[in-house]
Amino acid sequence: MKLTVIGGGSTYTPELVDGIARERAALPVSELVLADPDARRLELVGGLAARMLARAGHPAKVVATGDLDAAVDGAAVVLVQLRVGGQAARRVDETLPLECGCVGQETTGAGGLAKALRTVPVVLDIAERVAARAPDAWIIDFTNPVGIVTRALLDAGHRAVGLCNVAIGVQRRAAALLDAAPERIALGHAGLNHLTWVRSIALDGRDVLPELLDGHAEDLAGMSGLPAPFVRRLGAVPSYYLRYFYEHDRVVREQRGAPTRAEEVAALERDLLAMYADPALDTKPARLEERGGAYYSEAAVQLAVSLLTGRGDAQVVNVRNGGTLPFLDDRAVIEVPARITASGPVPLPVPPLEPLFSGLVAHVSGYEELALDAALRGGVERVADALLAHPLVGQLAFADRLARDLVAANRAHLPWAA
Repeated sequence: MKLTVIGGGSTYTPELVDGIARERAALPVSELVLADPDARRLELVGGLAARMLARAGHPAKVVATGDLDAAVDGAAVVLVQLRVGGQAARRVDETLPLECGCVGQETTGAGGLAKALRTVPVVLDIAERVAARAPDAWIIDFTNPVGIVTRALLDAGHRAVGLCNVAIGVQRRAAALLDAAPERIALGHAGLNHLTWVRSIALDGRDVLPELLDGHAEDLAGMSGLPAPFVRRLGAVPSYYLRYFYEHDRVVREQRGAPTRAEEVAALERDLLAMYADPALDTKPARLEERGGAYYSEAAVQLAVSLLTGRGDAQVVNVRNGGTLPFLDDRAVIEVPARITASGPVPLPVPPLEPLFSGLVAHVSGYEELALDAALRGGVERVADALLAHPLVGQLAFADRLARDLVAANRAHLPWAA
């Protein structure tokens, strides 16, 4: 089978290659295509990918190309992991909102909206090419903001599933604390992408979260960056992105006094690419763990296998709501456990969300709908409306100013703003 990675020049890609090499029996990839407009990165990442597969005795051919149409032609799975504008655009996302006293982050708040504006049109163009040249292919979206991008793909009729590594990270941490195999752990994970709570952790069907909160609250709280007493009070493990909501002003103070993550990642990527250039390197370097995306390869490979084989196992994915969270529109995209079939994911029932959680989910879901509208139709006023609806902005003066400034900063990536 042919598996295509859009954004294959990413320094993340060796993580995926490592997963493909380890899961050869479950995912029989014969051709791995890395597509990227950056020829130099493709050369370095593609070379390492080929050496990694050769070391593992994997027979797959690695093809690195800038030809998007050829890359997706005949693919069974197309994994999208691109970053429009690169780390330079991310740096703007992380700094410009701070001028208004708002959190600067690349997937939520004003920065997340800017990323959505840049990303949605590009991903939709890619999906149209996939539909024309590989109509049976599954698109796995790992591109942030995953919830908004996945909603755009589904609204346009594409065979797409959104994927994030937050849930698998919690699962693996819980498994380590319980000294259990990860497959024995099931999460009661619910919410929106980057706005989720794990309200149960089942070991062989028995909820052990209360025990974990009693004995390992510091470990669980460490994953969220929030105080252990607060996590105990919630009775749930919040996604670490919820710190931007629960400790907004403290995070802003921290961000104003620290280098941006974009700057850190840019430096790390330079080092990683220099490592990848070494013809003797044939394994993913340990330093790649600093890049983020822990367990990315496992999550992506598991999802691909289940979609292609109809395995019917449960995985946490981004999927249509369809009544799962009854206070949201059916067409909203939520992040919950779903049964993965050959026809796509089917969300599993979710116990009613407590008001402390459901109120924030409803608020952010409304923002996401407005954000998608702004990404599709453009216009500074639509951008401002989306910002006004976001709980991390939510003030008229800030929304109007940030809308103007974000559009101006991203003009090169927004055809409607040219």
